[in-house]
Amino acid sequence: MGLPEMPAPDYPAEVRRRLEADAREVIARYPDSRSALLPLLHLVQSEDGYVTRTGQRFCAEMLELTTAEVNAVATFYSMYRRKPSGDYQVGVCTNTLCAVMGGDAIYTTLREHLGVGDGETTEDGKVTLEHIECNAACDFAPVVMVNWEFFDNQTPESARALVDDLRAGREVAPTRGAPLCTFKETARVLAGFPDEREGAADASGSAGPASLAGLRLAKGESGPGVVAPRGGAADEEGKG
Repeated sequence: MGLPEMPAPDYPAEVRRRLEADAREVIARYPDSRSALLPLLHLVQSEDGYVTRTGQRFCAEMLELTTAEVNAVATFYSMYRRKPSGDYQVGVCTNTLCAVMGGDAIYTTLREHLGVGDGETTEDGKVTLEHIECNAACDFAPVVMVNWEFFDNQTPESARALVDDLRAGREVAPTRGAPLCTFKETARVLAGFPDEREGAADASGSAGPASLAGLRLAKGESGPGVVAPRGGAADEEGKG
């Protein structure tokens, strides 16, 4: 049977004081304190790189929850890591369209190149590889994400060069969106704190041509790259 697990240790006093100040700022944004659990989990993840038992204990104490309640949420969402992971979470979309366009080949290539399996981290602690579900970027397929930033229209060769650059510490720029930062820094932004890097807040992405064509079609518009709705002009011409 084994011995029961001992209670999780607390953070060192200095770390605890700093996290408590941040946590109170987050909690104050919600009429019901327990609603702050998701951002608080990101907060402790920004400290430890994953949601530790100490981090769960901290969230429980700040929100007057049980550790079981915190654990139930922390283990439900894939965005919260359950074990130490790399500075860069490299996710390869293997959902239908990305897979057909080459996502499966990219994922296989990276597994072999990095020598890791799904959810595993390279020995240098730089890259954690995982396959991920659709990220609503099908018109840029196949897509690779690094710490939730988009790298569009990838190939096995470009993805391999990407992870090599990350491991070597070379600057890497996402196709769109904010400049890349480490996983811990990303977690702090997701906790609700501003990204203080110059230009980061102004960076943004946009929909691709296929998405915009679909939008125009939904509005009943026509033109280059837009298929006419059924029963529209194209159908009438076809009958002739």
